[in-house]
Amino acid sequence: MGRDGGKPLLLLIGSSARGSREFILRTVSRRYALWLLQPAPVTWEEPYVVGSTRVDNTRPDLLTEAARGVAAEREVAGVFCYDEGLVTPAAHVAESLGLPGNSPGTVAACRDKNATRVALERAGVAQPASIGVRSLDEAREAVEKLGFPVVLKPRGLAGGMGVRRADGPGEVESAYRAASGASYPGVPVFDVSVLVEEYVDGPEISVDAVFFGGECVPLAVARKQVGLAPFFEETGHEVDAADPLLCDPPLLEALRASHAALGFHTGVSHTEFRLTANGPRLMEVNARLGGDMIPYLGELATGVDVALAAADVAAGRRPETTPSRRRAAAITFLYPERDVEIEAVTVYEDRFPAEIHGADVMAGPGTVLRLPPRGYISRYARVISLADTVEQARTALLRVPELVELAGRPVEESS
Repeated sequence: MGRDGGKPLLLLIGSSARGSREFILRTVSRRYALWLLQPAPVTWEEPYVVGSTRVDNTRPDLLTEAARGVAAEREVAGVFCYDEGLVTPAAHVAESLGLPGNSPGTVAACRDKNATRVALERAGVAQPASIGVRSLDEAREAVEKLGFPVVLKPRGLAGGMGVRRADGPGEVESAYRAASGASYPGVPVFDVSVLVEEYVDGPEISVDAVFFGGECVPLAVARKQVGLAPFFEETGHEVDAADPLLCDPPLLEALRASHAALGFHTGVSHTEFRLTANGPRLMEVNARLGGDMIPYLGELATGVDVALAAADVAAGRRPETTPSRRRAAAITFLYPERDVEIEAVTVYEDRFPAEIHGADVMAGPGTVLRLPPRGYISRYARVISLADTVEQARTALLRVPELVELAGRPVEESS
């Protein structure tokens, strides 16, 4: 018996950042042997993988060739990927090897917000009106058709990057520049690169749901906090095992209908909604696990391991979806008040109340954090709370200013 201990082997396409994704490998590697495919050598992933292949995993042809090389030597059970920039190449590998998963076309349609809008419009799924544009002039024409307020967003990004609201004519140019200037490694560049959309009011939520064998099961509903207006930076999330949205018929129907329209049938997806007075309006579908530690919050609150469910489905196994806990977890991300170069971030664990589960530093000395539109996701720390009710979890996070201290040097916003 080799290093894999006889466990089924999954091809892991990219590992992403340790601070935000190590919890996934920690839990999945207990049940599955992981073979990592990425350009960089193995570093922090070493305790969790049984082998690796160095390859440009953004290129489906090279990645598929490397995956076939592994499959020629070992029995491969599935392809596992949670990186936004790599889910489409991963889908090519699964299709090529005849392994469980969605087609590359389906995954690409989830990543392309314009393609998502077209598919959902045909299926009659409620969503904001949306117009794709390729220039500032076209953006202004779209605004004339939709009326203010509007939201301008990059066509292929996620996590609120480059998303900005415009309330009047004087704000359209800066919003367009923010949306067209945002980028992320591995994300394709579209000719029609920006979407101008109707602004939809109401609380924002996300749903991490698992699709397997014709069933759709929501695993974690995260109620989102946003800040740094007019941008939409995600500053926190709350996950409650007792959230009534987990069994809300209109929301579940929107989930089923949207994924059917896109052809998504196997895996865990991260779908974002606005809850309006007229019901849920779908904002985007992501063909991957949620970010911002949402799957981890879900496991803390419900006992259902969302990351392991994704791995199970990738291996063709029915996931475990029965909750074993009924708690509430919340996370808050700390942003500087202005652009800053980090000197030190100090966490005072001795001050933690019982409801604080943990805190992590996210930016070390010398790091320059710039607020939108000069930079995005400029966080210096995160704090997670865990309690019996969402109110208790939320209240515990009010003490964050006394738990985490930032020391930094202001930097010029124009530099």
